[in-house]
Amino acid sequence: MTSHNPGWRVVAAAYFGVMVGFGSLLVFTFGIFLKPLSVEFGWSREAISAAFGLAALTVAVGSPPLGHLLDRFEPRKIVLPCMAVFGTAFGSLSLLTPSLVHLYATFVVIGIVGNGTTQMGYSRAVSTWFDHRRGLALSLVMAGVGTGAMLFPPLAQRLISSFGWRFAYAVLGGLILLFGIPLTALFVRERPRERTAVDHSLAGFTVAAGLRSRAFWIIVATLFLGSMSVNGAITHLSPLLTDRGISAGTAALAASTLGLASFCGRLVTGYLLDRFFAPRVGLSLLVGTSAGIALLAAARSAPVGLLAAALIGFGLGGEADITPYLLTRYFGLRSFSTLYGFTWTAYAIAGAIGPVVMGRAFDATGSYTALLSLLAGATLVSASLFAFLPSYPRADRA
Repeated sequence: MTSHNPGWRVVAAAYFGVMVGFGSLLVFTFGIFLKPLSVEFGWSREAISAAFGLAALTVAVGSPPLGHLLDRFEPRKIVLPCMAVFGTAFGSLSLLTPSLVHLYATFVVIGIVGNGTTQMGYSRAVSTWFDHRRGLALSLVMAGVGTGAMLFPPLAQRLISSFGWRFAYAVLGGLILLFGIPLTALFVRERPRERTAVDHSLAGFTVAAGLRSRAFWIIVATLFLGSMSVNGAITHLSPLLTDRGISAGTAALAASTLGLASFCGRLVTGYLLDRFFAPRVGLSLLVGTSAGIALLAAARSAPVGLLAAALIGFGLGGEADITPYLLTRYFGLRSFSTLYGFTWTAYAIAGAIGPVVMGRAFDATGSYTALLSLLAGATLVSASLFAFLPSYPRADRA
């Protein structure tokens, strides 16, 4: 592919869509709102974290059927209504009442449409435009998550401090609609199918064949362990640091540092994926993530907290790139979005478990330290699973 490939416009639009999507804006600001909601309504951290867990479980259930729709229809026809509902629902959190049912119901609605606003919604369209530079293209899309993670935590903290959490929810919901909808509508397209050559968009495994593959289940197991650990650490990063005497502003800076590292991790990983065997890249990144979680368990000062956030973010950015890349290389594009949806089911279930277990551990012991040490070990096991992935199948066999 040359630099004139019109697919780069698709990449740019997808970058901004993902930046304001579920995997960026909601995930990385959730911890910023945790304490204000607890103070306002008297809810425990476990009870508030359960809202995140419900959204993640709803994502888990909804991802395979959403993937099926993305394989059957033009991506923007699925992404646009998902983005509209997500932005409206997120903004409506500004109207929260003291009922936990209200909070939970809103997060269930967000979870139903959430993955249509993430890289899952855009990856198939982007992948149809690229082959040799696919790693770089996917990494640029997912760099939108890193950008959002840099921008939105300090923005949310500033808005909460100046105008209150209700105003902050309303503004962020508006940003979702402003950035997510117009660019997707204008530019996100699959590559037109070729009439005179092999249609590579149809090549690859069926869903059934993919689900029977050992490589698929290794990818799923890696995601599950990594997601449980990383989502647990991310969603409680801000309250963990402030509990240890670090200011709310510095805690928001740590979340932004995590986002910046995630952004860098995605770009570096995209470069590496186009040059080296992806499972080796993934193994190296998750070892670094494990070190970051272990460091966070012991963090008592701002510099250590920032370093831990950077290590977690760099590995998180890389792992997010590797999953769709691996799926396209092992299974092709024929059923890519559906198989991606099944991996998201595993990722989301684990993502629901991690934050809730973290909240429960704090409510029971007043500390996150012991559990974070266990999660660091789980991440190391996740890294080791990459060593068991086989070579890519030949294109003619796929």
